[in-house]
Amino acid sequence: MNSMPEASVDLVFADPPYNLSNGGISVQSGKMVSVNKGNWDKTKGLEDDFNFHKDWIIAAKRILKPEGTLWVSGTYHSIYQCGYLLQLAGFHILNDIAWFKPNASPNISCRYFTASHETLIWARKSKKHKHVFNYKDVKNGDWPDDFFKNEGKQMRSVWHVPHDESVWVLGTTKKTEKEFGRHPTQKPVALLERIIKSSTKKNAIVLDPFTGSSTTGVAALGLGRRFIGFDTEKEYLDLSKKRLVSSSKQLSR
Repeated sequence: MNSMPEASVDLVFADPPYNLSNGGISVQSGKMVSVNKGNWDKTKGLEDDFNFHKDWIIAAKRILKPEGTLWVSGTYHSIYQCGYLLQLAGFHILNDIAWFKPNASPNISCRYFTASHETLIWARKSKKHKHVFNYKDVKNGDWPDDFFKNEGKQMRSVWHVPHDESVWVLGTTKKTEKEFGRHPTQKPVALLERIIKSSTKKNAIVLDPFTGSSTTGVAALGLGRRFIGFDTEKEYLDLSKKRLVSSSKQLSR
């Protein structure tokens, strides 16, 4: 991002590492599974993790247009750091969204509440400029599978985005979206479609600095937006290329 022109992007969607690869275990389909995803998801300690989030948030603000907005997703392991740093960087927080997961993995220690949501923060770069919010499209759109959304009423800050699988650690994405491979923290296309549809205009430039398998890109292209994605893992960049080429071919038919 540091090499990109200033004020050149309309929307940033960021799904930074949650730093949960700590040797722990969870449950999937009644079986014990490791929560480890890779070295990129290992914590480097509170201070270093904090500075990592600070650096990417500052970089994202520089490249956002004055009316641009940023979305960041996370769990309690990371989202509060990000929310605090967004405010330190001068962002104005617009909403926090609870993405509800009805079939979340149980808490195997039986000493905590079952984690059944992720949090999304939506923030604008500046209070001085009017951000994009496609209010009528969101209010009057067709969201038949979201039981929190009443027809013709404002969309709430609790979302139910349908999916085939609802395992908190290993993903919540439809099998059809894993045709070319799987990213361990892959988001469903429907989630990114809702974000992009609600907060950008046609031909907007959408950037994902932690692109993974580029679900953000698939959603952006499908909605007539442009896309830029970065990642440090070649394996997932190769997966991204396959998904984006496939999506482009389907759109050109």
